[in-house]
Amino acid sequence: MILRIYVRFALAALIVCIFGCNESGKPKANETQVNAILKVNAPVTSDTTKDKQDIQTLIRSLLLWAEDHKGVPDLLPFVINRQDSTVTGFDLTKLKGVDDSLKTTGFFSEEFINNYNQIVQMLDRRMKNKKIAPFSTGEIPPFGFNTDADPWCDCQDVPYESPNAYNLVDVHIIELNSEGGKMYWTWGSLPKGVSPDWRTVTYKFNVTKEYGKWKISYLQGFDIKRA
Repeated sequence: MILRIYVRFALAALIVCIFGCNESGKPKANETQVNAILKVNAPVTSDTTKDKQDIQTLIRSLLLWAEDHKGVPDLLPFVINRQDSTVTGFDLTKLKGVDDSLKTTGFFSEEFINNYNQIVQMLDRRMKNKKIAPFSTGEIPPFGFNTDADPWCDCQDVPYESPNAYNLVDVHIIELNSEGGKMYWTWGSLPKGVSPDWRTVTYKFNVTKEYGKWKISYLQGFDIKRA
């Protein structure tokens, strides 16, 4: 007990000497040094957990929106020859309507919308240059975008019907800072009897912060070779 009192007294005396003793000949600790000490001893906080929760809510909301089809624009505004029902190109005048539909959701960044526009313009250019031949509206288009798989999830099916699998996807961080991040999601709450293939499925996406809110800037299902 006596030792404890002595230690406390010694510490108090040391602090008084540091901040108030001129006779020691040593300079006082200045304000910058004091703040540095306080900063070191302050608890470290991080918004990573909250950001991850916000981003997970964002991607789940996007997937539910895409599944519902309400307000989901036609990503391939074809020009169709009515005589033989063949696709001959793309109606680029409809891009603004698609852009407006995507903006209305609040899910997508300008970067994502610009990338989508580039995809459609590139496909239209390739059709005009005869690199993509006209094809029947009843055929699968001869390019890998929004054809045999849903670009929003890069899937044709879900691992289970109830509860809604899209509302339970799990987000995983690859890189994340205050301005943007690289992520991927996996199917969550997989039952024991599900095929092992579902457990290895991953879907990459990027996010960016616009006006203080997380937005989707890239989706794996919107990958397409430029030409």
